[in-house]
Amino acid sequence: MKRFLEILKQSLSDQEYDYTTGSLRKAIVLLAIPMMLEMCLESVFAVVDIYFVNKLGSHAVSIVGLTEAVLTIVYSVAIGLSSAATALVARRVGEKNPEGATAAAKQALIVSLVLVLIMSVSGYVFAENILRAMGAEEAAITSGIGFTHIMMGGSIVIVLLFLINGIFRGAGNASIAMRSLWIANGCNIILCPLLINGIGPIAGMGIEGAATATTIGRGIGVLYQLRALFAGQNSMLRMSLGKWIPDFEVIKSLGSIAGPATVQFIIQSASWMFLAAIVARSGSEASAGYQTAIRLIMFFILPAWGISNAAATLVGQNLGAGHADRAAQSVLSIAKYNAILMLAVTVFLFFFSPPLISIFIANEFGAQWQYAVQALQVISAGYVLYGVGMVLMQAFNGAGDTKTPTMISVVGFWMIQVPGAYYMTVIMGLGPLGVFISVPAAEAVVAGIYWYYFRKGKWKEVKV
Repeated sequence: MKRFLEILKQSLSDQEYDYTTGSLRKAIVLLAIPMMLEMCLESVFAVVDIYFVNKLGSHAVSIVGLTEAVLTIVYSVAIGLSSAATALVARRVGEKNPEGATAAAKQALIVSLVLVLIMSVSGYVFAENILRAMGAEEAAITSGIGFTHIMMGGSIVIVLLFLINGIFRGAGNASIAMRSLWIANGCNIILCPLLINGIGPIAGMGIEGAATATTIGRGIGVLYQLRALFAGQNSMLRMSLGKWIPDFEVIKSLGSIAGPATVQFIIQSASWMFLAAIVARSGSEASAGYQTAIRLIMFFILPAWGISNAAATLVGQNLGAGHADRAAQSVLSIAKYNAILMLAVTVFLFFFSPPLISIFIANEFGAQWQYAVQALQVISAGYVLYGVGMVLMQAFNGAGDTKTPTMISVVGFWMIQVPGAYYMTVIMGLGPLGVFISVPAAEAVVAGIYWYYFRKGKWKEVKV
């Protein structure tokens, strides 16, 4: 116990550690603990949001869910840039090259600021058209367009939060990434009920209060990140205010990784948008139930995603140090831990989905409640394979091989999940259940393909 507490304390501190030597198990724990805790609060954030929004009615829940589905395009760009930054920074750190790590971080920030400006303006201007194309009801659009405007306009804090955390993860500073998200989400949890419902003489903002709370919280998290980045809290990142000039060689390297990584996540995100739109065809009750279930699904998946992020850092740094076998072993160990965690979650949700959904939806056994319970039980059936698949995906991304996961995403999501969901829902007449079944079915195929390419080992030879 004493030894465990010492490692726990070390994992939560800013103390630097060489992840290319020594105990691999200790390296995994040092990275996985803060990454899991980081995503745990992100999970709490998603659940808190939907808890308060659910009290505003099914139209509000539907708009929040559809807006989040659209925002996954922004998340995809953010995660793609973050993956590229993690891969490049981790490789340079493994090579013991602080100048190269700093250059990669600077150029990633320059590229992200240009891209986010385009996305924010476009998202704000075309918000109403986007919601209508997603199948939102006119009454829902009228009452919730302000939420979409605020969320799309505040895209800059989404991208920077993901990107800078990717930089710190690549450098091995998982604790800083954890604290930035804790600060961001902690602020949101406090502000969300206050801005939605109002306090004292200040009137509540309704659904727009949820968007405002989220954007402010993320903005405060970004300020913390920037302070840590420029304060030099990692010896491998030597950021300064000077010499912010585009370096097209580094940008080219970033683009070769970030381009496929962004497409990879856009492919996945767009498939979820289509699934949300297919469910919305059955009305706001079905859409609201599905969106509530998705938030709870993310609550349980995000900690596992945190563990998988450790694979990207360990693969990148160990390949940079020339330890390909150690990189492969780290992936296998993390995949095993993730599978065990996801199995426990699957069993829990199988038995406790009804009372869990009842916390968020007051009308038990109503249509919205029934859709939510059904979605949670069916989709969680694929958790174990999803847990293994996400670790293998992050291993490829950490190695800088983002093309392989992109190809696998095309097959899994657009050749299996989306066509399968449409066929079962519309042609077979299963309704939203067809969408729910398509998710674990696709994840099973995706995990199998990832395993095949991982065993081939070509990811070990990627140069970045």
